[in-house]
Amino acid sequence: MTMDTIRDAIMSGDRSEQTYAGIALPESYRAATVHKDEVDMFEGVASRDKDPRQSLHIDDVPIPELAPDEALVAVMASAINYNTVWTSIFEPVSTFGFLERYGRLNDWSKRHDLPYHIVGSDLSGVVLRTGSHVSKWNAGQEVVAHCLSVELEDPDGHDDTMMDPQQRIWGFETNFGGLAELAIVKANQLMPKPDHLTWEEAASPGLVNSTAYRQLISKNGAALKLGDRVLIWGASGGLGSYATQMALAAGAEPVCVVSSPDKAEICRQMGAELIIDRRAEGFQFWNEEGTKQNPKEWQRLGKKIRELTGGHDVDIVFEHPGRETFGASVYVARKGGKIVTCASTSGFMHEYDNRYLWMNLKSIVSSHFANYRESWEANELINRGLIHPTLSKTYQLEEVGQAALDVHHNLHQGKVGVLTLAPEAGLGVTNADKRSGFEQEINRFRNA
Repeated sequence: MTMDTIRDAIMSGDRSEQTYAGIALPESYRAATVHKDEVDMFEGVASRDKDPRQSLHIDDVPIPELAPDEALVAVMASAINYNTVWTSIFEPVSTFGFLERYGRLNDWSKRHDLPYHIVGSDLSGVVLRTGSHVSKWNAGQEVVAHCLSVELEDPDGHDDTMMDPQQRIWGFETNFGGLAELAIVKANQLMPKPDHLTWEEAASPGLVNSTAYRQLISKNGAALKLGDRVLIWGASGGLGSYATQMALAAGAEPVCVVSSPDKAEICRQMGAELIIDRRAEGFQFWNEEGTKQNPKEWQRLGKKIRELTGGHDVDIVFEHPGRETFGASVYVARKGGKIVTCASTSGFMHEYDNRYLWMNLKSIVSSHFANYRESWEANELINRGLIHPTLSKTYQLEEVGQAALDVHHNLHQGKVGVLTLAPEAGLGVTNADKRSGFEQEINRFRNA
């Protein structure tokens, strides 16, 4: 009943600090978890055949004690990211190793080393409690969270918090993630919820929007400039859809790589004109055994790009598929161009022909999530309506396994949302006038 009281207070629209501070907390809450005693359940099974519906559970878990620099958030909605897929299939390693190492850091981090891992790296919701050292945030405030968890006890991270030796991704390398009715975050992960968005829309951009911002826009990534030509793999997907929007908003020219006519149409609706349907073109960068690449296919991709751009190679390659595409990415970047990589969803062991890199003075730039400033700036783009959520479908918390399976098998467009405390989709908008100017853009991906 206490969880119902929290939900009712949020649904009422009352955001007074006294209301939420006066609500008694429940002893437990529902959360999506993986179990430590099941890490070997998929042994001998091919990656694609590992089923998150078998490994993701909905459990009642106790509320841990709140550290001085943390906030307890009532989560109305969350979203699926590929790190939840990795966690659920225990690849490339079990995340319980992350929790064990974190647990050895200090007395507060011991809470994270549990026989279950509460997953999820996105949320939108309302602050319920704050730790004794928190002054910026109060109970009752509507928030979203970015997923960077840092300690900042070392000097390395004070220029760029992503360089903190204790940098972790919340809900992946830490516990108490966002795919739950409640979540614990460090207070410096909180950002204002855009008031023109529903709970599920506001929850969906966090990880991917910030990641795309650092990778493509920030000086720590590609430092995109007006007029740059950018090859974007998976341009209608959870990450690529934000890169496509940013490239267009910045006056660059995206070359969008997709895998179906439907995904090509989504890119056109975002405003992109140069599109490659890799499936229709029949690109095969590797042989069937996956042991050898075909440079002629790299050349064919480069030729296709030049056909679209009027004879130009791309300045930047927005890389995240990894092994499957990396050789082609290195090849097609222009002389002096950049290949910026933030993930490896098709495999971590990349192979490329180094001659095309060193002899043409190209650069491979690594990019991982975003620091607090970059995350805040990326969230402001959403808040101002310069970038829009790419939510396509929303599941209930009980269906989190199916939602993760959709992402695992690339059956989705944009982002897949998950309702946690929100009783239904479409709730949470407090600025309808602002929303009315962006309704079409917000709903571009809906049920795509």
